[in-house]
Amino acid sequence: MQSLFSGTFNGVPSRTLSAMGFRLGDKGTQTSRTIMLEELQLLLAIVPGKVDAAAYEAAALEDNCLGKRTAATRRLTLQRLSELYALNPQVPLFRIMHDLWGMSENSRPLLALLLALARDPLLRATASPVIETPIGKEFARQSMTDALKEAVGDRLNDSTLDKVVRNASSSWTQSGHFQGRARKFRQQAQATPMACAFALLIGYLLGKRGPLLFETPWCRVLDLAAGDAAELAHDAKRMGLLEIKQSGAIVDISFPQLLTEKDRELIHGSY
Repeated sequence: MQSLFSGTFNGVPSRTLSAMGFRLGDKGTQTSRTIMLEELQLLLAIVPGKVDAAAYEAAALEDNCLGKRTAATRRLTLQRLSELYALNPQVPLFRIMHDLWGMSENSRPLLALLLALARDPLLRATASPVIETPIGKEFARQSMTDALKEAVGDRLNDSTLDKVVRNASSSWTQSGHFQGRARKFRQQAQATPMACAFALLIGYLLGKRGPLLFETPWCRVLDLAAGDAAELAHDAKRMGLLEIKQSGAIVDISFPQLLTEKDRELIHGSY
């Protein structure tokens, strides 16, 4: 099974990807944690508004807002959350996700998943078997194990691979793609205009334009048919999250409200 994200980052300089907030390589947080949706929601609720990275660090380490028993556990939890989400408004992907986060509570599972996929190579490796599982069918764990082995080769032993499968399965449950505990069944994720806008914007950062934005892996994980994605995009336009201009067969999608001038300079320098 070909990886859903195969070739996604081709043509973009690695330094630009890093500056935007993407993380590449063959290592990922799923070896030890899930996408940690509950912890992320708690942290962003306790530290609201536009703050710097130091505010998240102080809340997690000094105020122990996540309720961890030891200083070591607090620091490790913050490290894992930072790996997944950056927790730094200087990182465009986190800043944009944070801007969308407060607009709809129902959007948060998919917003978290999209950002975690951008930053966790192991989670990306598990996407294909999840998305290719038909809605309503039981998920075959072995398909995820096989996808991970193809992605990382012999780097992870069987015990670690099994742990990644458990964590990733939980991550996709938190995002709304699975239901069930021991046995996972595929269900349709509940996409929103905010999640659609973020998925389209991630594709835009990676050089896709016009209708091609609806064909990226980021849109695929929203579980939307092309027509439904376009409808949500128009909803996002009405909310001021993006602009859509159409002239005949030519469609232009832009993000004047979500991207800063610095973001645009970064994008312009990449393509």
